[in-house]
Amino acid sequence: MPELPEVEVVRRGLADHVAGRRIATVTVAHPRAIRRHAAGAADFTGRLAGRLVGAVRRRGKYLWLELADAAQDAPQPGDDAVLAHLGMSGQMLVADHGKPDEKHLRVRVTFDDDGPELRFVDQRTFGGLSAHPLAPAAGGGLLPAPVAHIARDPMDPAFVLDDAVAGIRRRRTGLKRALLDQTVVSGIGNIYADEALWRARLHWARPTESLTRAQGRAVLTAAAEVMDEALAQGGTSFDALYVNVNGASGYFDRSLAVYGQTDRACPRCGTPIRREAFMNRSSFSCPRCQPRPRNAHP
Repeated sequence: MPELPEVEVVRRGLADHVAGRRIATVTVAHPRAIRRHAAGAADFTGRLAGRLVGAVRRRGKYLWLELADAAQDAPQPGDDAVLAHLGMSGQMLVADHGKPDEKHLRVRVTFDDDGPELRFVDQRTFGGLSAHPLAPAAGGGLLPAPVAHIARDPMDPAFVLDDAVAGIRRRRTGLKRALLDQTVVSGIGNIYADEALWRARLHWARPTESLTRAQGRAVLTAAAEVMDEALAQGGTSFDALYVNVNGASGYFDRSLAVYGQTDRACPRCGTPIRREAFMNRSSFSCPRCQPRPRNAHP
């Protein structure tokens, strides 16, 4: 699933190519793509048609397009926004009208300037689009209701490091589980959690209740650093499903220290990287740099 850097790459592309344009038509080619919009396809398309796309925003792994009636309209509580979650294979692509439709095209958005259209393509249909009113968030700003529970991420200017550390230390679970809990700190997924833990020399099963403040700061700072580096390289693309709005893949996978590197030498000490089962997925770490604690959580 795309993590924060990959979603931020898409957000920036949408901001460059879609913001400031007025929607002409919306076509839903597959109902599953808007299953989270409870009112159905007709309501979804009707709420978007004729609206101006304002700012494109992100919280963790979610992004949304603010909608307005005029360019000078500042968003207000109750205004609509189009929320997008990419799921396992969702893509937001900008394409010329003459380009052939993608095999898994789910939603098409055209604009009144006859410029490139926006296409939501999703092979596995785990992602989706939906329209929601904006509401004041507890920490300030306006958010679509479905993401109100999502915490700020380490790349958010309003992110407070010590608050996030305190939230992690209050948990009674393994450290990686806490890092993946989007209500504690958002945007970190399996890939960047493993990379951050390696940089901080901490094992994924380290009990959060035994974590020191310094260690908490270290792992979250490492997460911010590794995601910033990934963002500079267009994110991590393991297959053709992770692309930006122009269909280009990121290449941070070439810089990964531990994730997916089973039996390869640790870049720091040379010990072969190990793979361990974790929540029906995998965790990758260095046995020497990240020894498993005796009181590890399962």
